[in-house]
Amino acid sequence: MASGWAPDGAVQDQIDDTVSDAVQRARANLPSGESESVCVECGDDIPEARRRALPGVKFCIDCQSARDSRPSPSLINRRGNKDSQLR
Repeated sequence: MASGWAPDGAVQDQIDDTVSDAVQRARANLPSGESESVCVECGDDIPEARRRALPGVKFCIDCQSARDSRPSPSLINRRGNKDSQLR
């Protein structure tokens, strides 16, 4: 049920767009190309199996895990109310 000028399904469209953008951003951040033999952050060796499994890898498992655990803020705020802009 839509309210005001919003069409039916507008909320679901926002959710779908947000998920789609997150998937595109994640795919864009996947490494590609030549893998490094040592981690660019700590200098430890990157195992051959990891380099074969993930082309373009630049970080060892520990450094990549630390990077992945950092929260990343959403870049687009699709909510229309003023309070959502004041986070």
